[in-house]
Amino acid sequence: MKLSIIIPAYNEEDYVSQCLTSVIREKNEAGGNVEIIVVNNGSCDKTKEIASSFAGVKVVDEPVKGLISARQTGFRAATGDLIAYLDADSMLTPGWIDQAFKAFNKDPEMASLSGPVKFYDMSRAFNFLTSTFYYVNYPYYLFIRFFFKKGLIQGANFILRRSALEGIGGFNPDFIFWGEDTDLAYRLSRVGKVTFSPTLLVLTSGRRFKDEGLVWLTLKYIGNYFWTIFFKKPLSKHYTDVRAPK
Repeated sequence: MKLSIIIPAYNEEDYVSQCLTSVIREKNEAGGNVEIIVVNNGSCDKTKEIASSFAGVKVVDEPVKGLISARQTGFRAATGDLIAYLDADSMLTPGWIDQAFKAFNKDPEMASLSGPVKFYDMSRAFNFLTSTFYYVNYPYYLFIRFFFKKGLIQGANFILRRSALEGIGGFNPDFIFWGEDTDLAYRLSRVGKVTFSPTLLVLTSGRRFKDEGLVWLTLKYIGNYFWTIFFKKPLSKHYTDVRAPK
């Protein structure tokens, strides 16, 4: 079994190096068949040059800016049986790749595996609130998982089976940003198990919370989550571009 780790990157010169360092470290530790792909999504900084400087990292260009177009381009370039998506401002934690291989090898019906995130550049109090949110919502995940055969995906931390993504026709272009992971989880639930594991942790940046504020951004996520469930479309297509050139 081969794992392709796809990292969409738009103006990520300040973050992509630490992201790739963590991925390569975990690849070496796991010792499995892993390829690393960075999708340069129209960057106007040194993202492409930095990513290309890492041995064994494949860089592909996608000039059409947007998360879905970048993810789809990465998928077309990937050759793995498993496809993982990681934000360029994120870092893998020890054992992440090994856990992914074990989970998919153990359960051939698993369509996707996702996990929580922890914010490395936010306060302890903020991360305590984040952890509390995950714990409080885990019973809800179990409820929809076992009674409605649905699941949850954390957009900054997930792996899916290639055949499952092909089976649902790829990513939904109607979701530019908000609700795309919710839509993906519900469509994948039709073809296999959509699993959320509290131990599959990724470290990521909280810069979007810094820019937009905790309360307002949380309300946006919650609103788009339920709007996607009930109406099959995002509540809003507008989002703040925290990666735009300063």
